[in-house]
Amino acid sequence: MSTAHHSRKSPLPDCELRQEDSEVSTCAGREQVVLVGLDDTEHRLCPAHAAALWLTDPTLRFSAKTRPEGISAVMGHAFGGGGGRR
Repeated sequence: MSTAHHSRKSPLPDCELRQEDSEVSTCAGREQVVLVGLDDTEHRLCPAHAAALWLTDPTLRFSAKTRPEGISAVMGHAFGGGGGRR
């Protein structure tokens, strides 16, 4: 059990792809998404980047570490729905 003090406010999760281009942030959403490849490599991404990666690589699957809200956000980005609009 860890004795480290953790803030009650969780910081905005870092997206692997966000770090590549620090000038322009295309990350959207606060939910962190964890996609797993066939070799069990984890990719921690924002919903927008996870949607793009998930749509282009059919071997990726959602990790159990991804909350349902994160998966919903990815589906919204992937298929143009969500965002609370009707």
